[in-house]
Amino acid sequence: MLKEIPTTRPETPLLDELDSPADLRELELEQLPALAEELRAYLLYCVSKTGGHLGAGLGVVELTIALHYVFDTPADRLVWDVGHQAYPHKILTGRRDRMDTMRQAGGLAAFPTRSESEYDTFGVGHSSTAISAAIGMMIGRRMNGEDHDIVAVVGDGAMTAGMAFEGMNHAAHLDEDIIIILNDNNMSISDNVGGLSNYFARLWASTPYNFIRAGSRKVLARAPRALRAAENTEKYMKGMVSPGNMFEQLGFNYIGMIDGHNLNHLLEVLKNTKSLSGPRLLHVVTRKGKGYTESENDPFGMHAMGKAAPIKDVRQASQGKNKSSPTYSQVFGKWLCDAARRDEKLVAITPAMGEGSGMVEFSREFPDRFHDVAIAEQHSLTFGAGLACEGLKPVVAIYSTFLQRAYDQFIHDITLQNLDVLFAIDRAGLVGEDGPTHAGSFDLTYLRCVPNIIVMAPSNEEETRLLLCTGYDHEGPAAVRYPRGKGPGVATGGEWHTVPVGEAVLRRSGHDVAILAFGSMVEPALVAAEEFNATLYDMRFVKPIDEHAIRTAAGSHELVVTVEENVVMGGAGSAVNEVLLRDGYRMPVLNLGLPDKFIEHGKPPEMLRNAGLDAAGIARAIHEKLAADNIRCSAI
Repeated sequence: MLKEIPTTRPETPLLDELDSPADLRELELEQLPALAEELRAYLLYCVSKTGGHLGAGLGVVELTIALHYVFDTPADRLVWDVGHQAYPHKILTGRRDRMDTMRQAGGLAAFPTRSESEYDTFGVGHSSTAISAAIGMMIGRRMNGEDHDIVAVVGDGAMTAGMAFEGMNHAAHLDEDIIIILNDNNMSISDNVGGLSNYFARLWASTPYNFIRAGSRKVLARAPRALRAAENTEKYMKGMVSPGNMFEQLGFNYIGMIDGHNLNHLLEVLKNTKSLSGPRLLHVVTRKGKGYTESENDPFGMHAMGKAAPIKDVRQASQGKNKSSPTYSQVFGKWLCDAARRDEKLVAITPAMGEGSGMVEFSREFPDRFHDVAIAEQHSLTFGAGLACEGLKPVVAIYSTFLQRAYDQFIHDITLQNLDVLFAIDRAGLVGEDGPTHAGSFDLTYLRCVPNIIVMAPSNEEETRLLLCTGYDHEGPAAVRYPRGKGPGVATGGEWHTVPVGEAVLRRSGHDVAILAFGSMVEPALVAAEEFNATLYDMRFVKPIDEHAIRTAAGSHELVVTVEENVVMGGAGSAVNEVLLRDGYRMPVLNLGLPDKFIEHGKPPEMLRNAGLDAAGIARAIHEKLAADNIRCSAI
């Protein structure tokens, strides 16, 4: 048991000799427990240097070793769900010496990535995709005339999403060879239950048992009455001693529960499971954070960690002057409590994002009005729609990237019916080290094209509070999107105030150039505006857009510039263009935003700088546009 984070690289003689899983399979069985200890220590050392997800990786060290030892990877396919648990996999698949580049620009990605390694069979970052992807690989393998095993490794949290069960239903219907490993790290095994479950795991995965089982089914087809009682007895016996009856009913051969940290037993059961055919589900129980005292004692708090010597967020350093200023998530959390005290009809909903969204205080003060529905984004929205039908006021707190997963529910269940639901959309724009799977790059585009919704983008902490109040008082669907981390450090008030819907704020008057900035881009745009003595509007609303501000800007300036932390195509700038085109303006327009590509992981300020969305990049783009269109700017 490691009680502290290694400050120097630990001695790992076995691990150092492994450049691929093929090398792992050359080890003797008795060497594997020592390898597990080395891998756990090295993982902890690496994550302390780079930051990242820790608990899940520590919990699957033995499972990862066993999977690569039993299966012939990469010919056999391992499909990791979510990817939080895949760091040991990366270390064992030729990336050991690059782990110090994890989550850094140009370094290893935070999640399995197909372009990074042939062992990363499917790119992940969002939950509950592994089973569906594995089924596709299974069918593809058959159509290509190949015979490789397909293994999907799914956490118990990911099993809460409907997509996982959709995939399992299809797999059972196909009745072909696929193995699902259910990595259950949310329960412990007592000695007695562990011994019993291990015994039945050996029995249910054994060749004799499954030979008898298969034979009985064949006989059953010929003599159903004679053997139906025997088959029912088998089902009831397994249902009494395991939670597998549900999976059996779905059509899977359920094997488990087994101790995911007992390597010898794990290897035995995996080998037996591999030898079987048809859909199989192996239920493995692990301990999140296994092997490190602090993470075992606080598995939620140690789900992920920063660097051992944290570096101040440069986005915050460049924009925020007040070190004690709250994050946008904390601003939302405080507002949510204030709003709930004001209105007893408020109900808060989140799909497993309560902690990250700043809802802990609310959950404690208003437990009866707090609903964490687990990793079920689609359900969270339709659940909110049902509440709105009964006259309540649901507030759905969700990350931008995960709202994408519930787009049909957003349209069909909420906006089409014009239901009174407020969306608090966190992590809008670029989020940094987690990379493109977690970036909120598209929400302004996919939100503004839908009828009945109002879409707001606050530029600072106080604006966030004002727009949340405005969205809450609005009767109908409303969305407030804000970035990760801290803003510029503007103090927030405590009173309930709203702003006129669809009205921008003139932040600076100038000449020749008018900048229409949205959300997080207002602050860098203000700096750029000084260079040109430009007019600057904090647009606040993306929908409805402030048409009066747009016409004023176009009628009294030589160049209109839009700036947003969203993809350019279809975003806020496009909304401005539509107004100008409809009203017959024929003038130069410059739309600045995220480029038409997925931006890889890095520090948010570096990513914004590379996208040309820092103050210098905005100014440079305006200079180039003025020169290209021969526009004279009096301030230059």
